[in-house]
Amino acid sequence: MNLDLFADDAPPAAPDSPASAAPLTESAASATQPHPALSDTAALFLLCERWVSRGWLRDLDLALVRFLDRETQNAPPLLLLGAALASHQLGRGHVCLDVAATLEAPDFALSLPPEGDDLNDPPPLPSHVLATLTLPEWQAALNHPTLISDGPGNTPLVVSHSGNTSKLYLRRYWQFEQTLHQEIANRLGAGNEADSPLLKSALNTLFPATDTLDWQKNACALAARSPFAIITGGPGTGKTTTVVRLLALLQTLQLAQPNAHPLRIRLAAPTGKAAARLNESIAGQVKDLPLSGLESLLDEQSAASSSNAIDIPTEVTTIHRLLGARADTRHFRHNAANPPALDVLVVDEASMVDIEMMTALLSALPASAKLVLLGDKDQLASVEAGAVLGDLCRRADDAHYTPTTAQWLAELTDHPLPEALIDPDGQPLDQAITMLRVSHRFTETSGIGQLAQAINQPLSEALRERDKLQAVHGVLNNGYADLHHLVLKPDAQNEDSALERLVITGSPERFPNAGEGRTNFKGEPIAPPTGYQYYLNTLASERPDTALAFEENGKIYDAWAKQVLNAYSRFQLLCALRKGPWGVEGLNLRIAKTLRREKLLFGNDHTLEKGWFEGRPVLVTQNDYGLKLMNGDIGITMAVPDPRSSSGAPGRSLLRVAFPTSDPENPIHWVLPSRLHAVETVFAMTVHKSQGSEFQHTALLLPQTPNPILTRELVYTGTTRARDWLTVIEAKRGILNDAVAREVMRVSGMGSL
Repeated sequence: MNLDLFADDAPPAAPDSPASAAPLTESAASATQPHPALSDTAALFLLCERWVSRGWLRDLDLALVRFLDRETQNAPPLLLLGAALASHQLGRGHVCLDVAATLEAPDFALSLPPEGDDLNDPPPLPSHVLATLTLPEWQAALNHPTLISDGPGNTPLVVSHSGNTSKLYLRRYWQFEQTLHQEIANRLGAGNEADSPLLKSALNTLFPATDTLDWQKNACALAARSPFAIITGGPGTGKTTTVVRLLALLQTLQLAQPNAHPLRIRLAAPTGKAAARLNESIAGQVKDLPLSGLESLLDEQSAASSSNAIDIPTEVTTIHRLLGARADTRHFRHNAANPPALDVLVVDEASMVDIEMMTALLSALPASAKLVLLGDKDQLASVEAGAVLGDLCRRADDAHYTPTTAQWLAELTDHPLPEALIDPDGQPLDQAITMLRVSHRFTETSGIGQLAQAINQPLSEALRERDKLQAVHGVLNNGYADLHHLVLKPDAQNEDSALERLVITGSPERFPNAGEGRTNFKGEPIAPPTGYQYYLNTLASERPDTALAFEENGKIYDAWAKQVLNAYSRFQLLCALRKGPWGVEGLNLRIAKTLRREKLLFGNDHTLEKGWFEGRPVLVTQNDYGLKLMNGDIGITMAVPDPRSSSGAPGRSLLRVAFPTSDPENPIHWVLPSRLHAVETVFAMTVHKSQGSEFQHTALLLPQTPNPILTRELVYTGTTRARDWLTVIEAKRGILNDAVAREVMRVSGMGSL
């Protein structure tokens, strides 16, 4: 019998699961005898049931192994245990189970502890269960003709033996990796040097001469010659600026070909919010392009195209929409048999793209199309399984350019690469990646930039944990004008006062000179930090005359909504967790009640918790193609005149939710609250949900107790959502230390590319 369990109808990985688990303390020294679950299936199921009841394992994971046992004969308990853990890893962001790593640190294999677990009377920990198990014993048990194979076939499980470990996959995810490996390798093998005089002339037109190496110029050069390219870099390093110039470069090279048509370029992002932000950024950047200079180059080349006008698209869509997502399925309209019509695809915020979506994307692209991935390799990876961008960019810090690549770049850009970045053994993938290394947003006087850099340093033999923590706190205590560190007091009254004042006013008094007098890198004044009071006051003070009918005065109400949405983006509270008093669920109600007390919001407790009220900010949590809303979109609930007011109900109003759009003719999309089903209040937002967004003043709140989800990557991502002001809040002193010392290590086989 052959089981094809994870074909096209496999369930998705569970969202919002921790990316790594913190080990719990339970002595395994007494475990001198093998645990019964290692050899007895009934004992294994009993153990798994206890783990499920505690939230350490998912119901889905237990259901899988019950099915495998029911449909086969003589399945080894160790194989079933491996299947349960491999399934569980998907919900935690891992693509597979690393067997050797699990034996070295067993308690990292489960979600320990889930949010809210008080750890009273816990089940046996994995460290206790696996205490006597050896790697050869477990590897020997990963053998069953119906359930597992080491490659092609249709067994539900796949094992890959490499080095001193084995990786256990659910077949669907093994196939994703194989497809990605093949698709990327094919594109890397199809590159050409793009070595033409026009390339150098166009680069010099796009990038004025400098005395130092220009990484943006290097990125454009490398991306121009490869059908697959990655441009990575931290906040403010100019990823969008670079890609806009890259598109102008590619169009110039294309139009120089005889009888050539302009490239069909598409721009995409993982979420609606990220797409809207990229759209806005690109639209601004295109205006500054030296297009006339590029068109003059084409005239000099006597290009035979019908027009030398260089067109750069600004419309950005979501990846789901680009591929043509089919409702209630995992399938897309565009695939290998029906590729989308494009020549170049740029994907922004690529760190948020999981392995399944990345596989669908590359599989659907025409073989001749160029793919450019943009993103910060150090940000949090996708909520779903896989950290594709991070895996592909593992060697990006040291570049590993071959001498041939280095010489080509030096001749093209007139600046040699540092010797430390040249590697005779550099791999093909290395030659397609550029890491932008100069931040144009955060200077040496920016506490936000310095803190992000200190947090992002990985621990190594050269950087011990103590040294890293000293660097982080050195930044926090340096008195930077844009940075404040708030540790809440154990006294509940003081704690409430400090946090509540922050969300109301933004606590400008905690910053030097109350936030007055700062300018950005362009010399423009920076407004002082604010809280949610600012957008709610704007909502009230800028409200149109209620005598103006909503339907007949659309532009007036659109302008009002745009003001309120812009005001809302001035401040955002970010947190790590969803549940508990320090998670989204507890904080949203608490903040709403605080704002009600200040007479900025109105409604009873039930309305504030579960109903609709004016001023409610909402976050879309699922794509809704019927309403043209994407996961990540943020809207504000606003009261507009009821059209029935003129006929017997004067002064009556109706609630509408205003969402921003990228259409200048219709900048606001108004939606009835009753039509919105997948939304949540967003006074507090998880750091995961904030990716692709930027806020003038960001407050990052860390909870009172350590949690597996608190990692270096989470704190770095939350920190870099701030543009001008950052408040780092610890509900208890020491939590920041614990977080920045813990690093996400997602397990996959992508590193072998």
